[in-house]
Amino acid sequence: MAVPTAPTETTTTPTTTAAAPVRRSGRWIDDWRPEDPEFWAAGGKKVARRNLIFSILSEHIGFSIWTMWSVLVLFLPAAEYGLTPDDKFLLTAVPAFVGSFLRLPYTFAVAKFGGRNWTIVSASLLLIPAIATAIVLEPGVSFSTLLIVAAFAGVGGGNFSSSMANINAFYPNRLKGMALGLNAAGGNLGVALVQIVGLIVLAAAGGVAASVEPRLVPALYIPAIVLVTVLSAVKMDNLSHASNDKRAMRDVIKDRHSWIMSLLYIGTFGSFIGFSFAFGQVLTQFLVPDNLPAGVTVATADPAVLKAAQAAASLDALKVIFLGPLLGSIARPAGGWLADRFGGARITLVTFVGMGLFAGLVLLASQEKSLALFYVGFISLFILSGVGNGSTYKMIPAIFRAKAQRHASEGADADWEANEARRLSSALVGVAGAIGAFGGALVQIMFRQSFLTYKNADAAYLGFIGLYVVCFAVTWFVYLRKSPSKLAGV
Repeated sequence: MAVPTAPTETTTTPTTTAAAPVRRSGRWIDDWRPEDPEFWAAGGKKVARRNLIFSILSEHIGFSIWTMWSVLVLFLPAAEYGLTPDDKFLLTAVPAFVGSFLRLPYTFAVAKFGGRNWTIVSASLLLIPAIATAIVLEPGVSFSTLLIVAAFAGVGGGNFSSSMANINAFYPNRLKGMALGLNAAGGNLGVALVQIVGLIVLAAAGGVAASVEPRLVPALYIPAIVLVTVLSAVKMDNLSHASNDKRAMRDVIKDRHSWIMSLLYIGTFGSFIGFSFAFGQVLTQFLVPDNLPAGVTVATADPAVLKAAQAAASLDALKVIFLGPLLGSIARPAGGWLADRFGGARITLVTFVGMGLFAGLVLLASQEKSLALFYVGFISLFILSGVGNGSTYKMIPAIFRAKAQRHASEGADADWEANEARRLSSALVGVAGAIGAFGGALVQIMFRQSFLTYKNADAAYLGFIGLYVVCFAVTWFVYLRKSPSKLAGV
């Protein structure tokens, strides 16, 4: 079985005369020298910016399709669809898992097929879950059918990796952090947008039959997907110099830091995407009792009364759930900036302290039935996970750069070590991104098991606290404690 390979770059030696990128048919660019200041100023910057804009649009729609089931499950009352809370968590776990699995092959598809070409393919694939979901969502549909359709939504999760690999090839090293930060944040905002779309649909379709309402969410995305696909074909470019390093993936998985950083990314991005899928469901369960008549409980409520309470709770949840992903997405570039200023490991450590404390606050709010504390705790978890996303991504190149500097100080060839650091960093970004996304599926499974066993989410919150304690300890022990093996500058 062939080992997947990571996208790397080769740079043509700069010429003395600046020239615009050299193209051939099929929107391929053969001469691409972003590290050459004259080349960059003569047209390279403009080309890179244009590709970044349309890459963000494609990734943004991909995130929306990937996480649309976080909204759709709020439209599926148990009385009409026969779904229990644990069924709904499974419906959101499936696209999270499929999306994480697809991230690795999507990473390497850019060098194989070209960034523009793969963006066209990956964007057009989003039509499958959008159309299929719009067709099957109606009362009486089987749970197995819903699971299959939800799995197709996972294709949106792969877009992040291919988009990041593509933009990484367009920008010079000095600007990669800015470009990748904007690309990631723009994509993450797709989570908040689909939840806003859900709120608009629920508010605007008040007079439409309930069986039609959920179909409107994916249906509204169909023309947007077509538009983004066309724009990608017209406006984006392929870089012929991007290639796959046949050894990078094999080499990077042998490095212990790869597994350590993957764990930390589960704690940050896994929390962000997992909470994005689950927040609406957890909040709805929290709000249902408040929408029942005085003295009536979930166990004793008449089915019609319970259905009305669930519908009201879903509407209340949709009014606020987008705030978490929105603020978490905005916080991601801030995490990168703070990591540049104070060090990625320090910011990551503080992030896990805060996430552990606010997960404890959410647990307290759940036990005390305090809606205000619940909001504060969960929104803070989103913001801190966004900060942690930025800081952990900044740690990856810093780790391999520090190792390269250490080896160079011991007599190794400095240029070779610097190139090796860039090669392994690129590979680890793909690995950590895939494993971190898998953490989002684990969050759904933890919530589902908690509701199955205890009829509430408290056990899941305890599990999250335990995860953040482990991530805190690992960050401190490996990267911050005083030790002869400590890597400087991480």
